[in-house]
Amino acid sequence: MRIENSFIPVRGVGELTEQRLWENGITHWNEFDGSVVGETLADRIDAFIEEGWTHLDRGDVSVFADQLPASSRWRLYENVRENACFLDIETTGLDANRNRVTTVSVHRGGETKTFVNGQDLTCERLETELERSSLLVTFNGQRFDVPFLETCYDLDVSVPHVDLLYPCKKLGLDGGLKAIEREIGIGREMPDLSGRDAVRLWHEYERGDDAALETLVEYNRADTENMKPLMETVADRLHRQVFETCCPPR
Repeated sequence: MRIENSFIPVRGVGELTEQRLWENGITHWNEFDGSVVGETLADRIDAFIEEGWTHLDRGDVSVFADQLPASSRWRLYENVRENACFLDIETTGLDANRNRVTTVSVHRGGETKTFVNGQDLTCERLETELERSSLLVTFNGQRFDVPFLETCYDLDVSVPHVDLLYPCKKLGLDGGLKAIEREIGIGREMPDLSGRDAVRLWHEYERGDDAALETLVEYNRADTENMKPLMETVADRLHRQVFETCCPPR
């Protein structure tokens, strides 16, 4: 599924209208001829497609992110997958006004970087990583990671954002990241730790245990790196659910 297969970012087009277009063989912007919808909506779709190509030529998917519901933003991934940034943070608690970010890991283009509080975790480093990315992918980041970073580092995170929590729910995948990983068969090499363990490890590091920081960083990196196969699995399953159900391969 690519953005060019999608019509629901257009004002007035919902999933039912999009499916009707697909069922009539209009599965790509290039195939749209206005024959399936009314004249007013056809004009709106034509204008959207013309403007949409301009954004895609620039590698900018932000306009589509703004027009898609959170559970459908997975459609953005295929267009910018090489420049998608998977991000996860660890903190000392749940309140950004009282607690601190301890580590932040970002995974992009096959490389993972981890920034540590008191070492190299700064507003400037985070801004640089986000500016280099066409898409931000998190798990529960819309409610937790992004607001936490914005509060603690005075950031304005404006990168188009896919929060995997919502498309996972659309597939009936409930629970936390690690529970969903187990359900769909994504493995981890390290022991199963929790957010509470992450807090404990940070405090042990502050008391002088460097090995605790190494474990915390491994845990944070595993969360981040495992979001990539999760994103790909979710995108594939939802593609089959919303597209191939009404338009089976010929």
